[in-house]
Amino acid sequence: MSSPETIPLNISGKHKLLGLDHLRALAITYVLLFHYQIFAHPDWENKVGGFGWTGVDLFFVLSGFLIAGQLFSTVAKGKAISMREFFAKRFFRIIPPYLLILGLYAAFPVLREREQMAPLWKYLTFTFNFGLDYRYTGTFTHSWSLCVEEQFYLVLPLMFWLFGYFKGGRKAIYLLIALFLAGFAIRYFNWHHFVEPASTSDHFGAFFNKYIYYSTINRLDGLLVGVGIAGAYTFYPAFKAAINKYANMVMLAGLLVLIAAYFVCTPQAAFSTAIWGYPLIALGYGLIVAAIVCPGNFLYHIKSKVTSQIATLSYGIYLSHKLIIHVTQALLEKAGLDKNGNLMMLCCFCACIVGALVLRYLVERPTMRLRDRVLQRWKQETA
Repeated sequence: MSSPETIPLNISGKHKLLGLDHLRALAITYVLLFHYQIFAHPDWENKVGGFGWTGVDLFFVLSGFLIAGQLFSTVAKGKAISMREFFAKRFFRIIPPYLLILGLYAAFPVLREREQMAPLWKYLTFTFNFGLDYRYTGTFTHSWSLCVEEQFYLVLPLMFWLFGYFKGGRKAIYLLIALFLAGFAIRYFNWHHFVEPASTSDHFGAFFNKYIYYSTINRLDGLLVGVGIAGAYTFYPAFKAAINKYANMVMLAGLLVLIAAYFVCTPQAAFSTAIWGYPLIALGYGLIVAAIVCPGNFLYHIKSKVTSQIATLSYGIYLSHKLIIHVTQALLEKAGLDKNGNLMMLCCFCACIVGALVLRYLVERPTMRLRDRVLQRWKQETA
């Protein structure tokens, strides 16, 4: 799951990337539909939300593009990247709301959607996804994607040092390709040595998720694709111009790749998903992101208050949605509402939005103001 910043200006700094609001809103909606299946739900929801797990992959692509794009832009201007500023921005954006939700889970067991909770230190160190087995840990499991992102951004400075070593030129792409290919190799190894031997087990899905789905090195495809797009658009304007010329066709191509990925990834816990599914999904969403940030795309100038608001609340929704759905269903069932009904589902989704609004105004906005003051003070000290 991406931990989204406010949508920034594009690389040239002249236009707000409105299309990314639509994609972020799509991603969180898709994740909500998928995760709602672990609760009581209408029968039709299985068909609509079955591929919703890929919403996290869209967040990965968006995060890689946005975060790396800001860093590449700094490099392109000939400025040095301030790692202190980089990590401060990540801290103030991610940690305060995360700690609040984690604190609620830890302090009030009644709020947990499942009874099992991992040791607190795993959540605090963002190592929760290592060896995650949902048979024994069922609470706040969606934080695995935050672990992947935080681990990735922990080593991102090293990657940018390597980019600098390669002088930001053509050789830098080889690093991204090498990391991308490493995902194939490691997933292949894990499949044959850990997952396939459990193919006859009743808990095969748990083995697949533990050694394939939740593993950081196996899930870097989306982040690397996002970083690659940001780098290409920053240092190779001719490439962006070529994409812009056929932006709508590129987006259509991305949709077709995702359709192909749907069939490759059905069923989800399969060899085809492990080896080919994640790269295909990353490529499909990458093509859409690459197209939608170009002026030639028909969504580039379309602004929607609905998708803008949902995009703004997406991080809060992601953090709190399982807790809120669990509590909402428990309360409304006592009031006589059918847990499997459409009205219950609507109430749960509305409650998720309300919860995210509370989180935004009580936690996110105050900490963002604090962040701005801290950054401003640092700039004055170095002026």
